[in-house]
Amino acid sequence: MYSWLGEIIAEEISELTWQQAKAAALGDISRAQAFGITSANVDMMIQARSQLLKSVLPDFRQFYRTNLRANYEAMLVVLWDLWLPLGMKLAAHRQSLNRPLIQGILGVQGTGKTTMCQVLSLILQKLGYRSLSWSLDDLYKTYSDRLILLQQDPRLSWRGPPGTHDVDLGLNVLEQIRQGETSVTVPRFEKSLYAGAGDRTTPEIVTNIDIVLFEGWFVGVRPIDPKAFENTPPPIITDTDKVFARDMNQQLSNYLPLWDCLDSLILLYPTDYRSSLTWRKQAEQQMVAAGKSGMSDSQIEEFVNYFWRSLHPELFLKPMLRSPSVADVVIEISPDRTFGAVYQTEC
Repeated sequence: MYSWLGEIIAEEISELTWQQAKAAALGDISRAQAFGITSANVDMMIQARSQLLKSVLPDFRQFYRTNLRANYEAMLVVLWDLWLPLGMKLAAHRQSLNRPLIQGILGVQGTGKTTMCQVLSLILQKLGYRSLSWSLDDLYKTYSDRLILLQQDPRLSWRGPPGTHDVDLGLNVLEQIRQGETSVTVPRFEKSLYAGAGDRTTPEIVTNIDIVLFEGWFVGVRPIDPKAFENTPPPIITDTDKVFARDMNQQLSNYLPLWDCLDSLILLYPTDYRSSLTWRKQAEQQMVAAGKSGMSDSQIEEFVNYFWRSLHPELFLKPMLRSPSVADVVIEISPDRTFGAVYQTEC
């Protein structure tokens, strides 16, 4: 942990501590640009972040005990360096819009989308904003509709790929929130129903939402040039694999009206996409150790490869790093699941 961060937490901020905090905030130029920190406003930004830290810390400690397994001091650094300035950025964006903000969060399996949304919700609450954490998963078609879909296209053996969601339902919900509807009925999905196949469950009624944190494994992902499938990475190997990949790419066009509702998009980008397979295995092992049912390593590999065949990270995510019109902020995730570089996409 930064040696000076403990002093900020203890509210014993010396001039040296203040200068160290400012130097750290400005030292990473790309991160500073992403969070709107300049030499002109750094004093104000550090002061606001310090006050916010004091407000958030009790709830964050409780969240850590319940949900996080990483070292507490390491998580405090993440809170200070990433989650607090990100929450402040979202609050400022919401204020500038003068209407509800629809914030997209894109990340493949294991990148920490759910955790980020939960922490951001804590932070935004302290800033006076009501947030809704909502997932693309909540828009899955009903169990009965997916049975029909499976008969039409047996390749859709798992829920998740493009084509298994009710896009119109999502559009309706986001439009109501954007228009400032006081009360909105939000669909929810329970994955444990029907022996893990999942189905819609009791919807949630939300009121006066300021910021929607809309996350998912391909939220904001747009179709790519079909020529990209002429030379594909594994596990897209056979002609059949390539046909499936092309069809899923074409399905993405149906999601574009939904992505157009996003005011901005955060990309949680694994520096090695193959890490998501390792992370999934670790998660399943933890579930088994806790006495819950889980998949075997071979089942996990089959599951993850299925999603890579539908929307391969190398084909769909990598180009987004160079496209400012798609992702606004990129947060890199290292193979050990620590956060790396934070930057705005190139202009």
